[in-house]
Amino acid sequence: MDLILDIGTWVLLLAGSLLLLITGFGLLRLPDLYTRIHAGGMADTLATFLIFVGLSFQSGFSLVSVKLLLVIVFVFFTSPTASYALAQGSFVAGLKPKLDGFGQSEQKEKDDA
Repeated sequence: MDLILDIGTWVLLLAGSLLLLITGFGLLRLPDLYTRIHAGGMADTLATFLIFVGLSFQSGFSLVSVKLLLVIVFVFFTSPTASYALAQGSFVAGLKPKLDGFGQSEQKEKDDA
């Protein structure tokens, strides 16, 4: 039983760590603030959830696991809220999203005409 618990813990910890690594690459490679906020906010919340659930499995049913689950709840509500507040503040300050993609060539044709 302990081997199954250890394997499950390591799977969750490695999945969360891999997701955080991908998030870091996304923050470096994505083109503008809004896509970076999305990458950081959404993936960070899921990665934190995976890592803390893995840690709570490893700690067993104790006060430590209750504290870890409370931190998960806290992060689950605050991380998306902070991402939204940052995006809203940036938009209100005048930073427009970068529009490269669908419909961009049609808009350029209209501007050129």
